[in-house]
Amino acid sequence: METSNTNSAFTEREIDRIIEMAWEDRTTFDAIHFQFDLKEQEVIALMRRELKPSSFRMWRARVQGRATKHAAKRTFEKGTFKSSRQKQITHNKISKRY
Repeated sequence: METSNTNSAFTEREIDRIIEMAWEDRTTFDAIHFQFDLKEQEVIALMRRELKPSSFRMWRARVQGRATKHAAKRTFEKGTFKSSRQKQITHNKISKRY
């Protein structure tokens, strides 16, 4: 198994977080690079190494060409995209329970 110096320095918890961020649609590779100093190709190598082959193929198919994973391809500037059909959340009692 291939192990680069960059990836071997991460804890199991950090690797889990990188995988989680890589799966998230709205988290860009730039954000992963900023937080963990991993380039897109290094994230791909980490995913290939850490995921089952079928999960890796599913992730690659999902991510490849997806504009939201690349900051330069996004149609919105900062933050998260909000659809005009998305309802405004006001007075959310569930999140305010003690």
